[in-house]
Amino acid sequence: MENLRGITFMLLAMGGFAIEDGLIKSLTKDIPVSQILILLGTGGVIMFAGLAFLKGESFYSPQMLSKAFVVRFVSDILSPLFFLPAIALIPLSTASSILQAIPILVTMGAALVLGQKVGWRRWSAISIGFFGVLLIVRPGMAGFDPASILAILGAVFLASRDLATRVMPSGLSTIILTTYAFGASIIAGIFLIPFFEPLLWPTPTQWVWLLILTLLGGLSYAAIVIATRAGDVAVIAPFRYSRLIFSLMIAVLFLGERPDWQTLSGATIIIFAGLYTFWREQIKFRQ
Repeated sequence: MENLRGITFMLLAMGGFAIEDGLIKSLTKDIPVSQILILLGTGGVIMFAGLAFLKGESFYSPQMLSKAFVVRFVSDILSPLFFLPAIALIPLSTASSILQAIPILVTMGAALVLGQKVGWRRWSAISIGFFGVLLIVRPGMAGFDPASILAILGAVFLASRDLATRVMPSGLSTIILTTYAFGASIIAGIFLIPFFEPLLWPTPTQWVWLLILTLLGGLSYAAIVIATRAGDVAVIAPFRYSRLIFSLMIAVLFLGERPDWQTLSGATIIIFAGLYTFWREQIKFRQ
């Protein structure tokens, strides 16, 4: 039952994040990406800082001076700084497909940065996964869109955040880390102001959608925390890839996108490479 509960909350989280991406892409037609980041970051800070205050948690700890926390915070600034413009500029199906490379990037980073031993099988899976990314991006070919590089950079910094989280001091609570992550989004939005249209005052309808986005992001994050704490991680974690399925459904049904065979094939290759990598990690962990 715990595994079923974990899978359910993981699916809810991934569905929520996919809907959030779709709504953000729709809003970027009328509201600058920089302003969306600032407003969503502000809403998230208010939500989670309020929750931390009610629980009596401290907003500062000496552990925040650790290298892992600093790397995570910088990654939390840079990942939305690149990925949200990518959502605005390229098809959601393409951006979401590239995002699936995060697990293999984390495995590669664990080997190169954290010194973890990665065998030839996982290195082969990483190489195959990168081939899937190249199939989606198509550098040097007619279908190449330079903005897709932004999605790759966003995925790299999201993987960097996950790596930093692995070695984060245990005394920092999830709520405080999330509060700082939303604060980092505000900083990212400020950096992007010169590159997008001037800030504007949203309409009442847009304010409602922004509020829904903030609540959806918070609830999705809470759902993924519940999922990762329930049941067997080896059973639950692979359901993270359901985000791509939800994103493709939203892209096709609501955004009118028609992903080509290269995007779909590349996404499939990345997912299978990631699943194989995760399976090999579980075998090594049990040994």
